[in-house]
Amino acid sequence: MLRSRPLTALAALAALAFAVTGCTDDAGSGDTQGQGGRSVVQPGKPGEKSRTLSPGEAAKEGHDDTPNSADYAYVQMMITHHEQALVMTELAAEHASAAKVGKLASRIAAAQGPEIRAMKGWLEQNDGLQRHDGHAHSSMPGMATPAQLDELRKARGAAFDKLFLTLMIAHHEGAVAMATDVLGKGNNVAVEQMAGDVAAQQTSEIARMRGLL
Repeated sequence: MLRSRPLTALAALAALAFAVTGCTDDAGSGDTQGQGGRSVVQPGKPGEKSRTLSPGEAAKEGHDDTPNSADYAYVQMMITHHEQALVMTELAAEHASAAKVGKLASRIAAAQGPEIRAMKGWLEQNDGLQRHDGHAHSSMPGMATPAQLDELRKARGAAFDKLFLTLMIAHHEGAVAMATDVLGKGNNVAVEQMAGDVAAQQTSEIARMRGLL
């Protein structure tokens, strides 16, 4: 029993020395790995190679969500896109014959009104009100033409319901396409969140509208 104590102490000292050496080697293996001795691999975009960054570099890049041209274009166009949807839902409030169509139109209006205000607020906060490029309706997928809107204004009864659903399905599909596009090309986190909400909600509404046709 007396002989085992020195051996136990030596073993503990050896283990402690190994642990200290291991930590020192890991933390001091070179400045290229930065604090903590760990590098960060950042996956590249499609067709691009991955990059190895220090923790400091990764932190800087991870927090840079400066809006780019895709973010501004999306928000500006989606405001106009939503505004046309509100025109169509107002007509549904007056002329829809099926209660389910009227309720669906009300839900669409209730969602898109606040979204318009949020997007206008984002533009104001990011100096985007002066960047409007006057996007034409034809450049936005899913937009109803003036002739189609006139037809919708004149329709009544079941004919109105069918035309409203047909136009709104196309309108929503265009919005989802725009949202998907900016999710791949944009850089701002707030825009990404708005676009994700649009894509999820309008995809769900498309399914409901198809079930009403």
